[in-house]
Amino acid sequence: MKALVLAGGAGTRLRPITHTSAKQLVPVANKPVLFYGLEAIAAAGITDVGIVVGDTVDEITEAVGDGSKFCLDITYITQHKPLGIAHAVRISHAYLGDDDFAMYLGDNFVLGGIADPIRHFRTHRPDAHLLLTQVSDPQSFGVAELDGAGRVRRLEEKPARPKSDLALVGVYLFSSAIHEAVQAIEPSWRGELEITHALQWLIDEGRDVRSTLITGYWKDTGNVSDMLEVNRLVLETVEPRCNGLVDERSELIGRVQVDEGAVIRNSRVVGPAVIGAGTVVADSYVGPFTSIAEGCLVEDSEVEFSIVLRNASISGVRRIEASLIGRHVQVTPAPPVPHAHRLVLGDHSKAQISS
Repeated sequence: MKALVLAGGAGTRLRPITHTSAKQLVPVANKPVLFYGLEAIAAAGITDVGIVVGDTVDEITEAVGDGSKFCLDITYITQHKPLGIAHAVRISHAYLGDDDFAMYLGDNFVLGGIADPIRHFRTHRPDAHLLLTQVSDPQSFGVAELDGAGRVRRLEEKPARPKSDLALVGVYLFSSAIHEAVQAIEPSWRGELEITHALQWLIDEGRDVRSTLITGYWKDTGNVSDMLEVNRLVLETVEPRCNGLVDERSELIGRVQVDEGAVIRNSRVVGPAVIGAGTVVADSYVGPFTSIAEGCLVEDSEVEFSIVLRNASISGVRRIEASLIGRHVQVTPAPPVPHAHRLVLGDHSKAQISS
């Protein structure tokens, strides 16, 4: 069995971060979200992985390499335009051949991995097996309707009036039958080949399409709030560790990880939190659910429930929270602006001016 990982999306919902960085490489607890998916694939016993890449091919290939650090054998497949998930399957046919495969969207996060659904797929051998989860806003997802036996009866992509609250998680298990399906469909109104249309084609042709309702945590890390929520969840699992330098005037409280070469001076860090290698935190407060990447500087500032990417600096800022700070960003106070009020007030007026 092979795996196909999609890492070619533009990440428009994470702009401006993704103007200069692949969305799949935005870190969660200082590790790119893509790496969690690759580790889940390796843990499920799959070794041959094709990664579909687009405009950010250079950054993805530099980060992942040949896959050996994940115990994987990586092949890169170029998708010149983002023409849909089913299009990614279509252009990967030469690599996949007639093998069964797991398809994993590279910006998705599934707690607990995918080993159990893969074992179920290998045992029962349906034509397709989908992972589903209940969501509060199904109109934002591909939505599945099930029959009484739990088989998938109908699929809709982002329906205006959803007929269920079961959304497709970004993990799919396929037999070679999917290749016939992606060749049979036409582009949607969005100009893309939709994977929901290909799956519906299989259903209409009488093929066996099954599903599993996952009860663990899943997130599509496509926007800032979801990134922060996944970061919070992963940081909950951090074990306290200090490989850096913490002076006697500093305090580490709770699950705090300080990586090699990091320096904490006259500061308070409340976990769960991760301080990356070579980062300096001085005269500052770092609050819970914060990950600060390598090579950063935080001085005379407060940061909480945030993700700070590598080589960023935050100096003299009273408080930052619920934020995603990009690479090489500099955050400083604005220069003082003289305040003056020019007033023309009529008779019997009352004016209130804040000092």
